[in-house]
Amino acid sequence: MRAAILEQTAPIESGPLAMRDVPTPVPGRGEILMKVTACGVCRSNLHMIEGDWLDDGVPAKIPIVPGHEVVGRVEQLGDGVEDFSVGDRIGVQPLWSSCLRCEYCLTGRENLCGQRLITGEHLDGGYAQFMISKAAHTYRVPDGLIDAEAAPLFCPGITAYHAVEKANLRPGQLAAIFGMGGVGHMIVQLAALSGAEVIVVARGEKHRALAKRLGAVETIDASTRNAGKVLKARGGVDAAFVFAPSSEMLVQAIDAVKPGGAVVNGAAKGEIQVPFDDEKLVVGSVIGPRAQMQTVLELAAAGKIRVVAQTFPLERAADALMSLKRGEIEARAVLTVE
Repeated sequence: MRAAILEQTAPIESGPLAMRDVPTPVPGRGEILMKVTACGVCRSNLHMIEGDWLDDGVPAKIPIVPGHEVVGRVEQLGDGVEDFSVGDRIGVQPLWSSCLRCEYCLTGRENLCGQRLITGEHLDGGYAQFMISKAAHTYRVPDGLIDAEAAPLFCPGITAYHAVEKANLRPGQLAAIFGMGGVGHMIVQLAALSGAEVIVVARGEKHRALAKRLGAVETIDASTRNAGKVLKARGGVDAAFVFAPSSEMLVQAIDAVKPGGAVVNGAAKGEIQVPFDDEKLVVGSVIGPRAQMQTVLELAAAGKIRVVAQTFPLERAADALMSLKRGEIEARAVLTVE
């Protein structure tokens, strides 16, 4: 099979990805061989490829095939797989597997499992013609969804849904989103579904325009205004979501939230200060469990949320990542695989 393989971590401009002919993998017990048709391109792919996460042990092996939001069809079933048939349209999210036995797995929080494996980071992902998935962590893709638009549901979609659930938004509340990329454009829609009004904070003009098209009531140019101070001066927002990898955006989000409000952080790292007497809640959020993934697919099938995708052929994976790095992708880049 053809695959885009990371042979060494380095800036994407230097060509660390190479298209190679490699053996097609064989599914083991409880596994599925997926014929890939579409794979989303996530900023975390870029972080891994450029070596930003080496201190965290990512990638877990070299060489590796990146890609963790994948749609395709069942090509072959491993022993013991009974819930799928050859030809079924399926999808895989970043949570490639979990132990299914620990307290987190047994309470529907598989994304927190200490033994979880991440697609395209711990083992080969979807930048290829074929990929292995765990049947227990594989999902049927509903009819009516285009492959290239379904693939990002398996990362931005589930990540956004999990984050909005954590914020516990109610009708009439006001939410601010810091960062308008793949996840941000899904949070706009999901927060609006909860009945909240949404303000988007982003640097790029095209990203702010997209936010308006998707239902945001207002946008703030992060390159010219301190959104935290602006929103605080108005009385604050009920919840803020941070999906920009910026500690400054996290500080602004905490500033923007009114006393008793919540900040859901899905991307930023760094030391922060949270005044205890405002009773503000700052909570982390990472992908999402299997039950929520199923809900995301149902919402998309019902037409309640949609993915904005820009497609590239698999052979242009490096170009897609360069466009992402330059801020040229409106929402989500997706690789299409022949």
